Amino acid sequence: MTDLSRRHLLAGAAAVGAASALSPLGALSVRAATPPTTSQAPGFYRYKVGTIEGTSINDGARTFPMPDKFVTNVSKDEALAAADAAYMPKGMVTVPFNPQLINTGNKLVLIDSGNGIANYEPTKGAVGRTLQNLAAAGVDPKNIDIVLMSHLHPDHTNGIRAADGSMAFPNAEIMVPAKDWAFWMSDENAAKAQSDMMKGYFANVKKVYAGIESKVTKYDWGKEVAPGITSVAAPGHTPGHTAFAVSSGGSTVMIQSDISNIPELFLRNPDWHVVFDVDADLAQQTRHKFYDMAAAEKATVVGFHFTFPSIGHIEKDGAKYRLIPSAWNPVL
Repeated sequence: MTDLSRRHLLAGAAAVGAASALSPLGALSVRAATPPTTSQAPGFYRYKVGTIEGTSINDGARTFPMPDKFVTNVSKDEALAAADAAYMPKGMVTVPFNPQLINTGNKLVLIDSGNGIANYEPTKGAVGRTLQNLAAAGVDPKNIDIVLMSHLHPDHTNGIRAADGSMAFPNAEIMVPAKDWAFWMSDENAAKAQSDMMKGYFANVKKVYAGIESKVTKYDWGKEVAPGITSVAAPGHTPGHTAFAVSSGGSTVMIQSDISNIPELFLRNPDWHVVFDVDADLAQQTRHKFYDMAAAEKATVVGFHFTFPSIGHIEKDGAKYRLIPSAWNPVL
């Protein structure tokens, strides 16, 4: 048997390159009867919670140069090392986005709406894919009964608007956390915002909800906000940030929303503070409380910023945690 080594791999790559160089162009075009595609397959994945059917809807993923203060309480070099260990592109960070569609049997509930079609970049494969992936899953936006926001950051709420500014889910009740609504709609709070990011967030909420303020339903924590869906207090990321427990037939799935951003950095390092957290210390406390509970209960957890299909289990690893992704199941 021939031992595999880096030398063999490099030699193999060189041989392939040489063979390609020697092949006449006509011969290559004959062999390549099927041209390469330029896009991914639709992104949706169904799972069961008792009699409730959940569907993870991929809104895309964005890869960008890691900002200097993406993690605010450790050095950029340390954060980059964690990204590099997760095989992200050099110097970059990749953040996925995954709203959840919950079919309770009599209600279609979309938890978070993604970045919005205005941000869809098909040639770059970035974000804003929720509507097209709902369509691929056989769901008409007109049939969505409730759009349930976990919080009011742009990547969760901008998707309620279509490209022309109309309502993307015209028949849906829009539900938002009461505490988040009070915070982001406050002119006094907006005037105190110091960073460009925070100023942009305040302006974005006003823009997205302009003209529909009176139609928005505000909900509190610890309530059944839709059949089988209970709101769970998870403050810190934003003042009203909310997780959800989806329960049916003795089964429960915890939708963690943004208790952590990408697990490769913030589950492995739960005391790191992502730049998007409004109250980073409180978010850190919430993270430990939630993940300790999830690990002890062996709960199934869905993360908005987990790699698609964004479903797994949390395991304790000393003072840290790790995500154990659920195996892809071809049947429900």
